[in-house]
Amino acid sequence: MSNTAFCLIVISAIMHAIWNLLVKRSRHKTVFIWWMFVASFAIFTAIMPMAPERYLVPGAEALQMVGIGAVCYVLYHLLNGRAYKGGDLSVVYPLSQSSMIYVPIWGVALLGERLSLQGVGGILLVIFGTFLVQMQEITFAELARPFRDLSSPSVRAALLAGFIYSIGSIAEKTGVRHYSPFYFTYYLVFSMLLLMSMNLVRPKYRMLIVAEFRENWRLILISGPVVMTSFLTFRYGLNLAPVGYAVPVRQVSIMVGVLIGILFLRESFGRIRLASAFLIVAGAVLIRFG
Repeated sequence: MSNTAFCLIVISAIMHAIWNLLVKRSRHKTVFIWWMFVASFAIFTAIMPMAPERYLVPGAEALQMVGIGAVCYVLYHLLNGRAYKGGDLSVVYPLSQSSMIYVPIWGVALLGERLSLQGVGGILLVIFGTFLVQMQEITFAELARPFRDLSSPSVRAALLAGFIYSIGSIAEKTGVRHYSPFYFTYYLVFSMLLLMSMNLVRPKYRMLIVAEFRENWRLILISGPVVMTSFLTFRYGLNLAPVGYAVPVRQVSIMVGVLIGILFLRESFGRIRLASAFLIVAGAVLIRFG
């Protein structure tokens, strides 16, 4: 992985952690995420005349990949929400991140990517660190706990979320190979916003839209450029690196999230969380040189 690709994806990971912090501070999460995409899309539209690349009408393949990516990512968020309603964070979170297991496989099988032994070792470290971050103790029983009750609706929803996210990642990689990452991201944000808007017209959300903006308009305005930067840097990095490397490296956001929790939210920082963050960073470094 080149220095440019690695730096872009790390920047994306940092921005991803920041916008997750903003979501955590909001009142109505689903509505706040919708407002974030509204702000991001508005900024995208405003800077379109200053875009660094000449606009080209997207072909059928690019539009198809945008559609697949948008549907996958919206479903990912909906399934995660369903999983968290009935499941513990320490069970749901590692399973929802299982996309990192599928993405390298799809990259090799479908896109013809080649991964070095060092790179594969880095991916495995990131996967292990991601699974470890929500564990309460380092034991085999604790690591196996998320997989014990596969009949649970929360467990199934989390596993399906991870699988669907991996499909969205492959669609994105395919799209940016043949179309501008800038305009691909613009259409992706627009499509996701459209799908989210269809969800928010339901009565239970309708009354919350104005209330959320009144209460958190400052956070919403901040979130616009943060989300835009996160999306753009990841798609440009994805264009320069194998998707099997890009998705695991973006898990550096977990390490950033741990640091934000410790430094700004005064959360407890057990040895397991710090060890997990170290494993993810070590894995990302291996991937960089792999």
